[in-house]
Amino acid sequence: MKHSHGRLVDVTALPELDRRLAAGATSLTGWRLVGLDLTDRGPALLQRSLEQALFLGCEFAEGDDDAVRRAGAMVLHEIPGVPVDTYRATLYSPGDLYDTPRYEDSLDARAYAWSRRGDGPDDTLAMALHDHHVDAALTAWVAGRDVVGVMGGHALERGTPAYADAARLSHALADRVTVATGGGPGAMEAANLGAYVPGDLEPALAAVAPVPSYAPDVGEWARVALDVVGATSAGRESLGIPTWHYGHEPPNVFATSIAKFFHNAPREAVLLEVCNAGIVFLPGAAGTVQEVFQDACENYYADASAVAPMVLVGRHHWTEQLPVWPLLQALARDRAMEPYVHLVDSVEEAVEVVAG
Repeated sequence: MKHSHGRLVDVTALPELDRRLAAGATSLTGWRLVGLDLTDRGPALLQRSLEQALFLGCEFAEGDDDAVRRAGAMVLHEIPGVPVDTYRATLYSPGDLYDTPRYEDSLDARAYAWSRRGDGPDDTLAMALHDHHVDAALTAWVAGRDVVGVMGGHALERGTPAYADAARLSHALADRVTVATGGGPGAMEAANLGAYVPGDLEPALAAVAPVPSYAPDVGEWARVALDVVGATSAGRESLGIPTWHYGHEPPNVFATSIAKFFHNAPREAVLLEVCNAGIVFLPGAAGTVQEVFQDACENYYADASAVAPMVLVGRHHWTEQLPVWPLLQALARDRAMEPYVHLVDSVEEAVEVVAG
């Protein structure tokens, strides 16, 4: 996969490099070569100008990396002991993260364990590089898509009416837009499930209900969901943006593309930023409240052309249990965002607002 932005060229496949060199490229200035085996390409590269080229996680024949540096390029090798690809060029799939029969042995579990103990300078650098490249892959993935976020609590259990409502909401939205969530369990999983299943939703809801939560067994929780994925033909795409900061909350497998970050602050900002067609907020606790007001702040200062709908679902929850709605109304009053802030009681109302 390759992305070009002006003079910046990302090359992540050897055939792409060979094609560009054969087409007569004489300078690699502004190029980023990621994860390539260049053991047989040293002479060809050194015939070109390499000033300000960047080689990330590439393999070289002995001495070629030093020669490339002397030619003015920057070379960053893989950092030893890191379980993830720090220079990955694409988002994760569920199979990337759940890559072993036992969850405890999976990439997702190993990355979380490493992040908890990895506090050395190499570990910090590896996490920053990883998150930077996931962010770049996410930017490319969302380009040209209308994305609606569905936010809600991680503790919502399968088999409950609220879980089914979250799934039905996204099921209806996915006919019109791309659904994005925080990528975790609970309401987030329900939303990704609803977006993923193209036909009758009820069999999928029934199939996951016997394992209501990821506690105490993440493996079993994921297995029944993966069975649903395997039994679903033509599943629809959706996005999950989870974080290893909350690594005890595993990523759900119904998001077809997963942008998983180590650091939570940039992940939260990115999650709200990609939702260019609005956000639906289901009942939640502190994390969801934080997201409501982060989004409100963006809309408060935004130009009228950049304001996106905010839809709070659950009148009792948002006015009595956690009275967010009165403050949100006060913030929105006489601002460009005022007509874009909504409080509704049903999934159908929420879909109508977003579709409108």
